[in-house]
Amino acid sequence: MKLGKFEVHVLSDGPFTLDGGQVFGVVPKPLWEKRIAADARNRVHWGLTCLLVQGDGRNIVIETGIGDKFDPKRADIYGVDHASTSLLSGLADCGVRPEDVDVVINTHLHFDHCGWNTRREGEKLVPTFPRARYFVQRGEWEHAMCPTERDRASYIEEFFAPTERQTEFLNGDAEILPDVSVELLPGHTRHMQGVRIGHGREAVYFISDLVPTTLHLQPPWIMSFDLYPLETLANKKRLLPQLAAEGAWVVFPHDASVPGARLEERNGAFHTASLFTERN
Repeated sequence: MKLGKFEVHVLSDGPFTLDGGQVFGVVPKPLWEKRIAADARNRVHWGLTCLLVQGDGRNIVIETGIGDKFDPKRADIYGVDHASTSLLSGLADCGVRPEDVDVVINTHLHFDHCGWNTRREGEKLVPTFPRARYFVQRGEWEHAMCPTERDRASYIEEFFAPTERQTEFLNGDAEILPDVSVELLPGHTRHMQGVRIGHGREAVYFISDLVPTTLHLQPPWIMSFDLYPLETLANKKRLLPQLAAEGAWVVFPHDASVPGARLEERNGAFHTASLFTERN
């Protein structure tokens, strides 16, 4: 999709699964299973949406999916499947090699958002994108290196730590490049960030796990993973009306059917309007 000076490509790191109770929190199963089916293990199928943004002679990758470093047991638990697509194959389809990437932005460092930050090179783990500068909030990095018992399973150090020398640590809202900025969206984690590309109706806003799927547009539909659910609720109520009024494209990181859309507000509730596709 061409938006102002940027070309924006929606890429996928393939499907994966999570427990339905975890992803819908306090919402009872009789409500959420009307919207999305669970498998025999109570897992729902989610996407791993990443973005390639090209402009001003740069290749910018937003999120790097789940990667390829899970052992067979964990890959089965999470239903990881790269048979049809992965972030790297998607980049290759766009003519972009790992060494062509200039900037990588991680909204946070849970394993399903930074998996391709690194890759195996023989016995070593090295940055997948050797020329890139990686951008993440300093507070997120520090927490990821020393998580609590409650969220320790969400962070896998080998997925991100080998990029430290290439990482720019941010301290709050920041402009990374002209018309490419981040803002803090605490709730899911204390230092999660959203990413804005462009302005107004020519903007793309990667909303990360504040709204992981279109089902989570309803303010009280909040994941049990969220460390600060009341802050998630407050940020939804603040940000969604703003994005709807602007007409910005909103990208959802885990919606397997609707990776992105413009939003509209009807009777106090938010719905998807036109959908984000490469043809828009």
